[in-house]
Amino acid sequence: MNITEAYIQKSAEILETVKSQQHQIREAARLFANTILAGRMVHIFGSGHSRILVEEMWPRYGSFPGFNPIVELSLTFHNLVVGANGQRQAMFLENVSGLAERILRNFDLKEIDTALLISSSGCNVVPIEIAEGFRRRNIKVVSIISKLHSEKSVSKRSDGKKLGDFSDLVLDTGAPVGDAMVYVPGLDTPVAPGSTLGGTLLVNCIKAELAALLTAAGQPPKVLSGAVLVGEERAVSLFESAYDEHAHRLAKLFENVGNSNIK
Repeated sequence: MNITEAYIQKSAEILETVKSQQHQIREAARLFANTILAGRMVHIFGSGHSRILVEEMWPRYGSFPGFNPIVELSLTFHNLVVGANGQRQAMFLENVSGLAERILRNFDLKEIDTALLISSSGCNVVPIEIAEGFRRRNIKVVSIISKLHSEKSVSKRSDGKKLGDFSDLVLDTGAPVGDAMVYVPGLDTPVAPGSTLGGTLLVNCIKAELAALLTAAGQPPKVLSGAVLVGEERAVSLFESAYDEHAHRLAKLFENVGNSNIK
């Protein structure tokens, strides 16, 4: 087997893992549909490279409003690698206790809200405390982790708790321990991770199931669509109306900031 075949075979195994979770995927979509139909938003958070899945959910073509992408640049801006705003600082900050609550303090959160949290290991402090903060407010939490990797990893929290411990529903990317999936002859460390692949499959399955639920409920989503599919005029109309809806939903998250009691 050549190297590309090896990665494709591992990817096929990830596909099967996602396929085996159809019930959980539909349950996540049901939770999120309740939030969006109530005029509220699903909060999405991931630190590090988990940011990729936050942006995969919204905003991008084939996606629709109803999600609040919480992207903290201090935890996710990797382009410079070293120096100011480098990766060392980001990896340090994602394990600073208390930062999560400062993030959540920016929003007027309601119990009808839901959350989607992504962390391959489920062991870094900020994502765990974000989940803990949502649960303290009686907000349902869906998490995407790599179960095998999480089980073998050690939590950075002193009590040993992981993201799954504060989740109402856990989805598995199917990635292996260490994430990288291919061994190259002569190289003792594996390469080519799989968690993003599994996570992207999960996110888009949820998105599709959710679109079906919203449509069945009489509130079809405003899907960002290319002019090549729907024509220039319709594409522009969808773009503007989707972003307007996002703004209106987001405004509700700020209107009573500071007036809500933290439970």
